[in-house]
Amino acid sequence: MRYLLVVLLLNTNVSAQVIDGVFPVVSNLKAGVAKADITPAEVKDITVTGHTRVVNGVRDPLRAGVLVLDDGETKAAIVTLDVIGAWEDMVARAREAIEKEIRVPAANIMVCASHNHSGPGWRENAKWASEVIAKLASAAKEAAGNMRPVSIGMAEDRISFGINRRKTIDGRAVIRLNPDGPNDPRVKVLRFDDGRSLTPLTIVMHAVCHPCFFTWGDKGSPPYPKGYPKMTADFPGEAQTFVESIYMGKTAALFIQGCAGDIRPNLPGYPYRCADEADIQWAGRDLGGATVRAAAFSLTREQLAKRATFYPIRIASEVIELPGKEQPIRAELMAMKIGPFLLLTMPGEPMVEYGFKLEQAIADRTIPIVVGYANGNIGYIATADAYQVGGYEPNSSKLLPEAEPIILKRLGALADRVIGDVFESISKHPKDIQKREAEEKARLQSTPSAKP
Repeated sequence: MRYLLVVLLLNTNVSAQVIDGVFPVVSNLKAGVAKADITPAEVKDITVTGHTRVVNGVRDPLRAGVLVLDDGETKAAIVTLDVIGAWEDMVARAREAIEKEIRVPAANIMVCASHNHSGPGWRENAKWASEVIAKLASAAKEAAGNMRPVSIGMAEDRISFGINRRKTIDGRAVIRLNPDGPNDPRVKVLRFDDGRSLTPLTIVMHAVCHPCFFTWGDKGSPPYPKGYPKMTADFPGEAQTFVESIYMGKTAALFIQGCAGDIRPNLPGYPYRCADEADIQWAGRDLGGATVRAAAFSLTREQLAKRATFYPIRIASEVIELPGKEQPIRAELMAMKIGPFLLLTMPGEPMVEYGFKLEQAIADRTIPIVVGYANGNIGYIATADAYQVGGYEPNSSKLLPEAEPIILKRLGALADRVIGDVFESISKHPKDIQKREAEEKARLQSTPSAKP
């Protein structure tokens, strides 16, 4: 019966015209979303992680979002959090709690951190950590209780505040704001619409930049020589607030970080300065404005006519062993395809070139979105070339330069499995079908974990 439904959906002639803010959505995909405030109940003398400092009080809330998806056969969820990393314990506990609450397989849950440098550490704040897990389960339940058919639009815009922070001088990498270095100013925006109005159910924005506006000052420079004194979600939080205000609080904005390992805010100094309120408004409204522009464009009738009506969810993941400086490093990689959109994840801080290389390899087969800081937290993932000139990222990394080709190859193989345009993924030979079914059963039964 469901296959007949798919055929009907694919052959339905749907008008793409918006009339009085309402348009038809013909789709096999259902989605629900909810957000939660995960700010600690009391922020007094808390040491934030990233650029370590003691904070008192809250400038703006830390939030989490849960997007639940169901294509009629496969259920999945995407979790976003305004924290510095997707710690292994956080990922395992979040998956377990969400699976228990709404029966989405743990292996089909992607947990993403914004890489916020002004939030609490996970291990150091056990009570808060338990509260976060409980709030994620509650948000998942709320999201699953409000599922509705959706279609997905995508468009891109640009931000102006990110800049490369490495420059090679005399054969070695130094800390420098480098406008000539590689950078990715694109903002990729997915909007999920139920067609009831011009307000989307949710907007997912993907951008590339360290959220470290509110961190240390340099050389004792004003206004905050010791770093911003309050807890904050930095520019991703400011952008979420901006986008949600445009839609009068009737949509949920989620932020997903890209390959930002060597990209930071363009705040000049010695070598940088701490941001003030004008800076954070610039960044938040720049990203928020880019997101709103892209979201609005993706709903014009010409763009609406391009939307798919069939969004199969396909997921592949594996924990691999990467060569490390002291010992092998276990890392979870994931490919999650939702209709034509492919999310590829890495569990740490990939330098910006990783995104470009992965896109170049598969962009003519699907629409890639490369995600860092997801499903684990192994630290910097530097390119092999970066090790030749050194600098903070490769020197701080736990990995050896030989890790890069392994990561790219394994993510490419996961992409093959979910894109479905290679023989191994579509063969109808009984042995090939049995092999795929056995691999998927094993994946779902053993929740991916980077823990030894």
